[in-house]
Formats: sequence, structure tokens, C-alpha cells
Amino acid sequence: MQKLSILIPVYNEAKTIIEILQRVVEAPCEGLIKELIIVDDASADGTREILQKLNADEYHAKIYFHEKNQGKGAALRTAQGHATGDIVLIQDADLEYSPNEYPQLIKPILDGNADVVYGSRLSGGKITRAFHFTHYLGNKFLSLLTNVLYDSTLTDMETCYKVFRADIFKKIKIKSSRFEFEPEITAKVLKQGIRLYELPISYFGRDYSEGKKITWKDGFAAIWALVKYRFVD
Repeated sequence: MQKLSILIPVYNEAKTIIEILQRVVEAPCEGLIKELIIVDDASADGTREILQKLNADEYHAKIYFHEKNQGKGAALRTAQGHATGDIVLIQDADLEYSPNEYPQLIKPILDGNADVVYGSRLSGGKITRAFHFTHYLGNKFLSLLTNVLYDSTLTDMETCYKVFRADIFKKIKIKSSRFEFEPEITAKVLKQGIRLYELPISYFGRDYSEGKKITWKDGFAAIWALVKYRFVD
């Protein structure tokens, strides 16, 4: 039976960590065995203590801790080294994305039609919170820049829900430590000519008052990453 490795980078998500883990465990996944790889990136709000007390076996989880905050990319780099599944899926530790959509995300890979699948918040067809217009413009611009630089047609490069065949994901050397992980791995996938597909997903976005962390500064880092990885590995 095939295994699904679900990589969960965590930073200061004490209010949502237990609920999202329960949702992940309960989510359908086309009969695949689930393996949760949780990496706490030196949380300082009590998340670390919650995870330390967690019964890892109950959640089919492996839990790792960073002693110093390094960023989402660094947490995923750590998780990458411990994933043993046939398919790898990235899941944020907040409640913006619904694990109930795992089946539709992994099916194109199981059917042999895709190597990588992105869940798009911006392609329409699913419930989406009307979040900040500036965020919308930023996401659209970054996707447009991706398409211009890499001759693609993505609608949502910055989405959390990225799913990979494990052999492809394992070969990607993640150099970025912060949110610029998203454009880096997208660039490296597109440059290889790998079959990347998109499908619409629901999005329950949160505001900064609710714990959102990405800022406009990360947008400039993403632009630089897209340009840089177009010309270097």
C-alpha cells in the first residue's frame, strides 16, 4: 500500500495546531497510509510545549524541533529528510486550507497523469474568503512573473497545497529558508519539464490579527527568487 507523507511546518500556531492535526488524521486520502512529518520552527507561543506532550503514535507523526527560528523553507528542508512516503504533500499548521481536499489533490498523481499538483486559490470554482486586495494583486503578479519567466500558465504559484511524487521532491535541494521556498521549488519543477497540474481548492484565509505571517517584504524576496532560479540552480 502506498504512503502519503504530509509535511507540516509549524511556527507559533498554538491556537490551531491540535485542530489541524485532527483534521489531517481524519481526512480521506484515496486509501493511502498517512505519515505526518511535523517540524516546529522554534515556536515561542506554547506550540512547542503542545507538540512535546503530543502522543505522536496516535497521530502517526514524527515530530522535530528547531532550536532557532529559521523559516518555513528551513522547516520543510528538515521534513524533506524524514519523509518516507510515495507522495509528498505540504500542509500549513493554520486552518486556511482544508485537508478534506486531499483526494482531489493526490488523484492525478495516483492516476499517472501528473508528477506535481498545485491547489489554486485563484482559479475559481471553490469557496474563497475575500481577503486583502493587495494580497490578491501580489499573488497574481507573482504568478504572472512565474509564467513569463518559465513559460507556464499557473494561477497560484504561492499556494501552500503543493503535492509531489516523492522521487521528484526528494531530488530538489531546498536552499531557501523563508517563504521564498515557494518560488524556488516552483522554478526547479518547471525548469525540469515535469508534469505540473493545477486544480481549484477552497481557501479560508486569515488576517494578520488572526495570525497571518507573510508580509510585503516576502513578496520582494519571492520576486528575486524567481529571477535568480531562472538562471541558476
